[in-house]
Amino acid sequence: MNGRSALPRLLPLAGLALVVGVGPLVAGCAAVVIGATAGAGTLVAMDRRSSGILASDQAIESKVTKDAANRWPSGVHLNVTSFDGKVLLTGEVPTAAIRDEIGQLATATEYVRGVNNELLVGPETEFGARTQDTYITTKVKTRLIEAGRLDANNVKVVTERSVVYLLGLVSRQEGNAAAEIAASTTDVARVVKLFEYTD
Repeated sequence: MNGRSALPRLLPLAGLALVVGVGPLVAGCAAVVIGATAGAGTLVAMDRRSSGILASDQAIESKVTKDAANRWPSGVHLNVTSFDGKVLLTGEVPTAAIRDEIGQLATATEYVRGVNNELLVGPETEFGARTQDTYITTKVKTRLIEAGRLDANNVKVVTERSVVYLLGLVSRQEGNAAAEIAASTTDVARVVKLFEYTD
């Protein structure tokens, strides 16, 4: 057996030895790491998408983002969100032609089943506005969990210019509940439902 083929088998054991060896010294940190890993696994397990669909959604987001950045290295603020092959494009672009080209780029990407092009023609948003959008997304997610009316893991929340986009694989009742909760959250200007329904 050569060293290259043995390396992947040794790394997990080396990592385990490191955690076990250092564990007593940083027990609090180890607990946080283990808890975070378990929590992440739980979130994936609760997602209604298969692991294959999750992987393809991540690949779509990476590819569209990279291809657009290569073509327009500046002047474009682009967010790409994919859920079950349905792509949401948000952000700002300098011209309608670039907006349409990014939409075509996304449509031509492997595994994409549809594109919602919500790109705005205009100047890029300021840092403060993006921070506010992140804050709104956090508030909506928190309220979805606290309400207990649906499994919040099945709803993806994206906020752009205070407009909240909701994606996910949900029942119509769950989708309506999520939209109602999002719409009643402070600072939300509008809610756009882009769900796929199970019923």
